Amino acid sequence: MKAIRFAKTGGPEVLSYETIALPPPGKGEVRVRHTAIGVNFIDIYHRSGLYAVPLPSGLGREAAGTVEAVGEEVATFKPGDRVCYCTGPMGAYGEANNVGVEALLRLPGFISDEVAAAALLKGMTAQYLLKRTFAVQKGQTVLFHAAAGGVGLIAVQWARHLGARVIGTVGSDDKIELAKANGCWQVLNLRQDDWVAKVREWTNGEGVPVVYDSVGKDTFAGSLDCLAIRGMLVSFGNSSGAVPTFEPAILSAKGSLYLTRPTLFHYARPPRELQETADDLFAVIKSGAVKIMVNQRFALAEARAAHEALASRQTTGATILIP
Repeated sequence: MKAIRFAKTGGPEVLSYETIALPPPGKGEVRVRHTAIGVNFIDIYHRSGLYAVPLPSGLGREAAGTVEAVGEEVATFKPGDRVCYCTGPMGAYGEANNVGVEALLRLPGFISDEVAAAALLKGMTAQYLLKRTFAVQKGQTVLFHAAAGGVGLIAVQWARHLGARVIGTVGSDDKIELAKANGCWQVLNLRQDDWVAKVREWTNGEGVPVVYDSVGKDTFAGSLDCLAIRGMLVSFGNSSGAVPTFEPAILSAKGSLYLTRPTLFHYARPPRELQETADDLFAVIKSGAVKIMVNQRFALAEARAAHEALASRQTTGATILIP
């Protein structure tokens, strides 16, 4: 089969489109024939070496498709079942992958394969951020960076559905209307606006109870300055680079603040929790409260171009690969 591989870390140029042999599924595994593959910032972190993986390696952890074969001791899935995953093994950037049943989710009929590949990791991330890391309450004003991005567009719709008032930030003016149309009360351009001052102004000087920040280095200091007393900064990404070293005492100086660095893999550890998170996502999509936008599609062989587009922060909504 065809797959994307990399033997050293670096820029998109380290990605190679190769023919590889995929062994039969092992005990407790199924082979999933992919129809759509999710592209996420964590893939860039793996490729660049920010998050280390053993090399050489495949890439990607999110895909949707059909069960093609099952290994020993698999009773819950059969060939032909429509499935998806985003917490499975590396190797989603391929025509197929062997996935343990504990990471596999059955796709309901109302979710297409493309929507599943576009929404699973990003949507479940939005779920735990908004409902468990900091449980957003009706009437609260929250700040969400990268509001027109993959996680952002899902999260701001969901936050509005929960009754929150969302201040979003974007990286360019052409994304402002998109963010507003999907749930933001106000939208700020990080590169042009004095966004900290605006957040303070719109909250009568108090600040917001939570900032959701996937940008990292460029926004960390300002995000702290946007928080109310005892507010929480949820740092869940590094699209502009890693957060610089800081003294913990800055948290007390700025208002006894909380800082957390969560990841989906710690919020969906047992299969039960994974399934409950996915079910909540599927339900909010079915209700129409959250609409999934697949705004960029690339062939599997064009994974380098997909990474370049995502890293440039010029994309909106979700990006997928088609095998």
